[in-house]
Amino acid sequence: MEELVKKIYNGVLEGQHKQVAVDVQAALDGGINPVLILNEGMIAAMAEVGRLFEVGEYYVPEMLISARAMKTGLAVLKPLLKEADVKPAGRVIIGTVKGDLHDIGKNLVAMMLEGAGFEIKDMGTDVSPEKYVEEVKGGGVDIVALSALLTTTMPNMKATIDALKAAGVREQVKVIIGGAPVTDSYAQQIGADGYSPDASRAVNLAKSLVKA
Repeated sequence: MEELVKKIYNGVLEGQHKQVAVDVQAALDGGINPVLILNEGMIAAMAEVGRLFEVGEYYVPEMLISARAMKTGLAVLKPLLKEADVKPAGRVIIGTVKGDLHDIGKNLVAMMLEGAGFEIKDMGTDVSPEKYVEEVKGGGVDIVALSALLTTTMPNMKATIDALKAAGVREQVKVIIGGAPVTDSYAQQIGADGYSPDASRAVNLAKSLVKA
């Protein structure tokens, strides 16, 4: 039993997406608890991926490959997690702000958050403030994650926060921002709850905000 879970862990770490799907199914067929597979096999592996990235042993391509393997395994696991009524670490809506079509960084953050047990709704790119407001009004959202790669689209991060305030829903959610030109001081300036320079630290930030 432990060997299969360890195999899933290593498969995610090494980015073997096809093998991870096979191993997850084998673990389920062998009667291993899906929650154990999720926590010990996948979330633990993605946490290690994040650590390896922070110490400079993994780079963005390795993170993407591991995240893809995690997603493949998660697709096999999800129906059983729903049956077991496993609650996510939190619910996040994520998107690139209006006017910006860049999505690699945003996609990586979404995958790393999913790998950490968060439920993700990816809004895509060029997302208007109104769309974020609509999602938050629908309820059940813990974190709004905004990405921008262009200095010209950064003001739309502030526009989104202002729209949440105007709609009276700003206090319901935490807002985190990121992207190449974005800084911690800019996050403070526009009233965001946090900023992360990379996908790995975005996970730690999200976890700390959900606990807060």
